[in-house]
Amino acid sequence: MPGAEHEDEELIHVRLDVLLAEKGMTLAELSRTVGVSAVNLSILKNGHARALRFSTLAAICDALGCDVGDLLTRHPAPTDPAPMS
Repeated sequence: MPGAEHEDEELIHVRLDVLLAEKGMTLAELSRTVGVSAVNLSILKNGHARALRFSTLAAICDALGCDVGDLLTRHPAPTDPAPMS
């Protein structure tokens, strides 16, 4: 389905910036803690990641003391406008 990838990406929001701020942690500190490059974490933080390993997700949640649902949220898909009668 053309464009489906882009639509899916917009439905998932990564709250890494919020959680880092709440913990007073920098991206560099998180990078060292979880063993993932700061560049890859930045890609995730900015919502440009195309995939995320479960082991990485678990490590991030452990480091930030959060649940997956605190880190990733799903926004409802936009609805098509009702046809005019």
